[in-house]
Amino acid sequence: MLIQYLFQNPSYFITWLFAIVVGISVHEFFHAWAAYLQGDRTAQYAGRLTLNPLAHLDPLGSAMLLFLGFGYGKPVPFNPNNLRNRQYGPALVGAAGPFSNLLMIFVFGLTLRFLLPVLGDSNLLSLFLYNLVQVNVILLVFNLFPIPPLDGSKVLFAILPKSLENVRIFLEQYGPWVLLALLFFGQGIFTPIFDYFRNLSHLLII
Repeated sequence: MLIQYLFQNPSYFITWLFAIVVGISVHEFFHAWAAYLQGDRTAQYAGRLTLNPLAHLDPLGSAMLLFLGFGYGKPVPFNPNNLRNRQYGPALVGAAGPFSNLLMIFVFGLTLRFLLPVLGDSNLLSLFLYNLVQVNVILLVFNLFPIPPLDGSKVLFAILPKSLENVRIFLEQYGPWVLLALLFFGQGIFTPIFDYFRNLSHLLII
């Protein structure tokens, strides 16, 4: 659990905390921005078209990142009826968050690659950039799971054929409960997946 570093390695914990704030804020902002670009101002009117962390941090989702190693931000509201493309518009809004995480992985990973030989791995900026990459890997992978309310479900519903409409109805009704069950009883499923992609991200740094 990351919370253990609060006393064992405070510097590492603080950089993780700031990385969580940045990762979640940018992720949720991209959702709001994608909806705005498609003609829906719901998120803007709700005060979510901003990078201000106070608008995006979900207490439970942030705590999960600290205690469980994965989590989420406050869902961004949008009205699919206002989107120019009603079929694929919601999928674009959903995919915008993970795309922002992928973008940050490359930008900050490559930045760290060039700065690490100069700063060293114990420098606070190095720790922050490293943890920022790790947080964004977690947010990217976790949110791509096709289970409501995660972003991957919006992409799945956009491409799901009508013959599988029952699958969509089931996931919309029971998806959050399925996700909760996986979070608390399926650690063996998530952990290897996160570890694989976190190790893969190291290729950008070293």
